[in-house]
Amino acid sequence: MSDQYVMRAVRADEWEKVKALRISALKDPVAPLAFLETLEQAEARTDEFWQDRARGASHGRHARQFVAEAPDGEWVGSVTVLVEEGGTSDFFERVVEQTQGHLVGVFVRPGQRGSGLTERLFAAALEWAWSLEGPALERVRLFVHEENARAAAFYRRIGFTASGHVVPVPADPGATEFEYVLPRP
Repeated sequence: MSDQYVMRAVRADEWEKVKALRISALKDPVAPLAFLETLEQAEARTDEFWQDRARGASHGRHARQFVAEAPDGEWVGSVTVLVEEGGTSDFFERVVEQTQGHLVGVFVRPGQRGSGLTERLFAAALEWAWSLEGPALERVRLFVHEENARAAAFYRRIGFTASGHVVPVPADPGATEFEYVLPRP
């Protein structure tokens, strides 16, 4: 049952678990549709990279990674909120028009999919996003690959709507990703 799992932010010293979960995510059959990073790229990264990633996602305003932790300590899912400040440039080198959250790295292990864990991960991530002040986030967004219908259906079910903004996939300019947004409640 999903209620036996704890949703929490990663801690700075958990870089090895951050790395292991990311490697697992990139081995998933849908990884090419879900992530911009490849397994080979992740496996080639240094320990310092993973230490910095865990540290950066564990505190402060700029990013927060949430994990679903099983009673035995195993991590079975994750989502990260990146904060994009209005007036800065985003990953696609477009100007961010409003201060917003950007959800990335969504992953739940296959055995736990459909159990409610993804909803609980999103609830934890959104609770944190909406709690930020100075300035508050106006909305949260994410991008979904045109061929990732299952993910798109999940995002719509929990309240995200397609904004109409479409971007090319950086590693495959012939493919597109759709922006989905959730306005501040």
